[in-house]
Amino acid sequence: MIVVMKHDSTPEQIHRVTEKIEHLKCRVQPIHGEGRILLGLLGPVQSVDPGKLRLEPGVEDIVRVLSEPYKLAGRPFHPQKTEIHLKGVTIGGHGLAVMAGPCAVENEKQIHEIASLVRAAGARILRGGAFKPRTSPYSFQGLGEEGLRFLRQASDLNQMLAISEIMDTGHVELMYPWVDIFQIGARNMQNFTLLKAVGCTDKPVMLKRGMAATIEEWLMAAEYIMSQGNEQVILCERGIRTFETYTRNTLDISAIPVVTERSHLPVIADPSHGTGRRDKVAPMARAAVAAGADGLMIEVHNHPEEALSDGAQSLLPHQFLSLMEELQVIAWAIGRSLDE
Repeated sequence: MIVVMKHDSTPEQIHRVTEKIEHLKCRVQPIHGEGRILLGLLGPVQSVDPGKLRLEPGVEDIVRVLSEPYKLAGRPFHPQKTEIHLKGVTIGGHGLAVMAGPCAVENEKQIHEIASLVRAAGARILRGGAFKPRTSPYSFQGLGEEGLRFLRQASDLNQMLAISEIMDTGHVELMYPWVDIFQIGARNMQNFTLLKAVGCTDKPVMLKRGMAATIEEWLMAAEYIMSQGNEQVILCERGIRTFETYTRNTLDISAIPVVTERSHLPVIADPSHGTGRRDKVAPMARAAVAAGADGLMIEVHNHPEEALSDGAQSLLPHQFLSLMEELQVIAWAIGRSLDE
C-alpha cells in the first residue's frame, strides 16, 4: 500500500499520517520520486483502513500495490540502485568491485603474500575464511580469531577491505572489529536468527544464495536483514545445485539480470564456488560481468596444490592478473570500469 500525499502537504501533515500508520504496527518507507511525496507501508497493511486514512489532511490518494513480498529489497519502494560506500570502495556503482583471496586463512605468511598479489592486480577487497563450514567434520575448520587477526593485518597493510564468513550469532561481537563486511554463506542463507543478528549491525552484509534457493527465497532472506535496519546488503550468486555433476554447482548467470530488475541491491558473482574448477572460473567471471554483475568474488591461492580448502577452484596469481586485464576490456565495452 502507498499513501500519495498532496504536493502542498506540510511536514506536520506528513508526520501525523506517519504516526497514524505506525500506531497500526506498520512501518513507513518514504519512496523517492521527482515531485511526489509517497509513503510506502510495510507490515500488516490489512490493519489499515484506506477510507479513514484518505480523510487525513494532506492525503491525496491511497494506492494498493500488488507486488512481491520483499518490500525493502524490491524495486517499487526503492527505484534507485543502492550503492554501498566503504572506505573509498563503492559496491553497486559504476565500477566493478572485486573481492579476492584464499578460501581460508591458513597462516600469517600465506594471507600476507596473497593479499599483496591480488591488490597489485587490482582487487580492493580481501576475502579469507577464519571459520569454515565444511561438509566433513574432519576437514580444516579455520583458525578462528587468529585467522581474523591475520586477515585484518594483511588487508590494512595493502589498503584493502576485509570480508569473512560469519557462521554463528555468537560470532558477531567477536568478528565485528576485524572485518569490514560480514559474509553469510549459502548454508546459512535461511538461518533467520543469524540474518537478524547481522541486520542489527552497521556493517555491510554479503548474502550468498542458498544452493537450492529460488530467487524469491534469496530476496526474502535479504529482507530479514533489512527489516532489522541494516540496508547495506550485497547479493552474491554462487551457483545452485542441479543434476549436473561436471561442475561443483551450476552458476546461474541468468539470475543476475533478473535480480537487478527486481531488486535495487548490488549483485556480485562467485564463479569459484559456482564451478569448482579452476579452468572454468575465468570464463564464468567474464560472463557474469557481461550479464551485469556489480562485482566478483574470486578465490586465489599462491600454492593451490597445498591449500587446506578449495585448492582445485583457486586461481594462481598470474591467472588472476590475466583475468583482471580481461575484465577491464569487458567493463569498458558495457560502459563500466574496475573500481581501482
